[in-house]
Amino acid sequence: MWHACGLTRPWNDPRADLDQARAGATSTVLVARRAGVVVGTVMAGVDGHRGWVYYLGVQPGEQGRGLGSALLRAAEAWLGAHGARKVQLMVRTGNPVSGFYAGHGYAVQDCLVLGRWLEPAAG
Repeated sequence: MWHACGLTRPWNDPRADLDQARAGATSTVLVARRAGVVVGTVMAGVDGHRGWVYYLGVQPGEQGRGLGSALLRAAEAWLGAHGARKVQLMVRTGNPVSGFYAGHGYAVQDCLVLGRWLEPAAG
C-alpha cells in the first residue's frame, strides 16, 4: 500500500521501517482495514518530548472518505498517551498533501532539516 500511495523511496526499505517500528517500545503502526484488507496506515514514534508521524497513507480508492483524518487523530492520541507534547512530520517539497496537514492545524516550522546516512553497525 505504501508503494501505491507514493510513500516509498529507493533508499528506504519500508519493510525494515515497519519491522523496526513494530519492535520498538516508543513507536507503533496503526492500521485501518475494510473487509479484512489494509486500506490505510500511519506510523508514529516518540523521540522524547516530540512525536513524529510517518507513512500516513490511504489506498487511492479509499481516499477522500475521512480515513486519513481518522488515522492522523489516532496517531496523535497514541503519541499524546506516550508523552509527546508536540507532533511533527515531514512532507517533501511540492507534495500536494501539504494542504491536508494544514487543514489539521499543522504549519511549516521555522527550522532546517539536516540529515546524514550512518553506516550499518558491524556485527
